[in-house]
Amino acid sequence: MATASALDAKSLVLPDPLPLDSGQVLPNVRLAYETYGELAPDKSNAILIFHALSGDQHVASLHPITGKPGWWDRMVGPGKPIDTDRFHVICVNVIGGCMGSTGPASEGPGGRPWGMRFPVITIRDMVRAQVALLDALGIARLHAVIGGSMGGMLALSLAANFPGRTERVLAIATTARHSAQNIAFHEVGRQAVMADPNWREGDYYGAGKGPEKGLAVARMAAHITYLSEAGLTDKFGRRLQDRAAKSFGFDADFQIESYLRHQGIAFSDRFDANAYLYITRAMDYFDLAEEHGGRLADAFARSTARFCLVSFDTDWLYPTAESKHVVHALNAVAAPVSFVELSAPYGHDSFLLECPPLDRVIKGFLG
Repeated sequence: MATASALDAKSLVLPDPLPLDSGQVLPNVRLAYETYGELAPDKSNAILIFHALSGDQHVASLHPITGKPGWWDRMVGPGKPIDTDRFHVICVNVIGGCMGSTGPASEGPGGRPWGMRFPVITIRDMVRAQVALLDALGIARLHAVIGGSMGGMLALSLAANFPGRTERVLAIATTARHSAQNIAFHEVGRQAVMADPNWREGDYYGAGKGPEKGLAVARMAAHITYLSEAGLTDKFGRRLQDRAAKSFGFDADFQIESYLRHQGIAFSDRFDANAYLYITRAMDYFDLAEEHGGRLADAFARSTARFCLVSFDTDWLYPTAESKHVVHALNAVAAPVSFVELSAPYGHDSFLLECPPLDRVIKGFLG
């Protein structure tokens, strides 16, 4: 169970309380972030990368808990598609997260962790916090914002709600609103967490044990949605795990069972269960058209950015139709936009894995 505020070397407390879409105000907001590459004297080369649900600010540096390379290490660095010899890259842990930014595990009123007293947040709230960080850093306009999955929602939200703050918007494997199916999968995960007796109504901090089993099950269910059927068949099929025959029991007979159990345990070792509840709820509330009077095109009417939307042919979580829906809305307001559907066998997670065509798209779009 990760509550890693002490592990983050770079953070900033916002000078003002943060107003939230719920009508509440969040005080003393701390944002943990990482930067890569030098900021130009005129601050014109900054790129803000938004992370996905299970990500954090360690986009291209070793993770302080797992010791593994950053989640987009293959994409960000000197000479890489997001070239830190040219660009100053910023990645921020979202509010509600558990890697140093203010979230349910942070100290709240009365000196105790917020727990479930933490206010429900939205994607727009997360963006609002990061724009306040940019203001504190003196960065008025970004060269680009980039994000995949939930990060793509954040990128689209910034373009819609803070027009003029970025020259380019690159949204990958994402959507402008969560569908009923998306919400359904998240609700299964939340119920798994809350059904764990160690959840204790969210007040498990300092209890010695939290709802790791429930969070592991939530991660297992979610992880299935990140993969494609073809990818699962190719990688695992019906092959058995370290045995010659079925056990006729409920151990992990199949490789896919063992893989999912490993993913669940590894996730629960580095992520806070309450943070998972809050972030998935923020994603479920996301509906960019609803925020702008019910018409998606109106969300982008004031934007001055160039857009690039990328989808993957095996992504059934946020399929190509979702990206095309955004593209049509941008076309309706004559916003400059390009779109590409890439072929990759990995499903939704394709943007995180080896996909050379995506490297070329990103490098070309950034100019």
